[in-house]
Order: sequence, then structure tokens, then C-alpha cells
Amino acid sequence: MINRAEKLCLLSEMISFAKSDNILSPIEYKFLLAIAKQLEISREDFDYLINNPVNYIHLESHSERIVQFHRLVLLMNLDKENTPKEIIKLHNFGLKMGLSCESINRVLFLMEGFPNKIIPPDVLIDIFKVQYN
Repeated sequence: MINRAEKLCLLSEMISFAKSDNILSPIEYKFLLAIAKQLEISREDFDYLINNPVNYIHLESHSERIVQFHRLVLLMNLDKENTPKEIIKLHNFGLKMGLSCESINRVLFLMEGFPNKIIPPDVLIDIFKVQYN
């Protein structure tokens, strides 16, 4: 299980990703707040992170990094308008987390074929399993 500092870092990273267009839409805010609750981060701490990001902490667990990447994919697809800038930023986040470039590219390619571009978790895990083995 990840510790509190890692949880805050994950949430801060997601907030940063959502604010890449300098706007945190209501749907993005609600999604991120739900993730905060899932991570057992208080609303006060969540609201603080919006304007005060924390430093990046590399997650040791490969599975936690995959889960975080999936959250970022879901977050990117909330507004259903993926700009090339967002896709590049997501790709770079995946690389920064130490995920395979091939797996990231495969996820980004395959998500186009799913309703609302929401790639199922089992498909995502299978993509990363192939590269991990």
C-alpha cells in the first residue's frame, strides 16, 4: 500500500494534469475529489493541493503506476476533447512514471476504439503485462 506522501503526490500530479489548460472544470474537480476520497485524502487537503502542488515521488510499485496512468487516461477523457498537447502530456507522465513507451502508445491507440475512450482496466493491465514480462 502506498503512504500518505505518495497519495498526495498522485493527487497533485492529477490536479496538475487537469489544470494543463489553466482551467479545472467542474467535472474534473468532482472526479479528482472522488479520487481524493478513494485515496483517503480530506477535502481540505485536496483543496490545498489545487494551488500548492507537492513534489513528485516515484512509486516503487509497478501496479500502482499502472493504476495512476489509468486514472490519468480517465481524467483526460472526461471532457471528450483530447488535444495533441494533452496526449503528449499524458505520454510524458507515463514515461516519467517509468512505464514502457510501447505500452503507453498501445493504450493511447486502443482507447480510440472504446466507447467514450474509456479503456477497461483488464485490457490496460494486459497491455502492461505483455511489456513487463
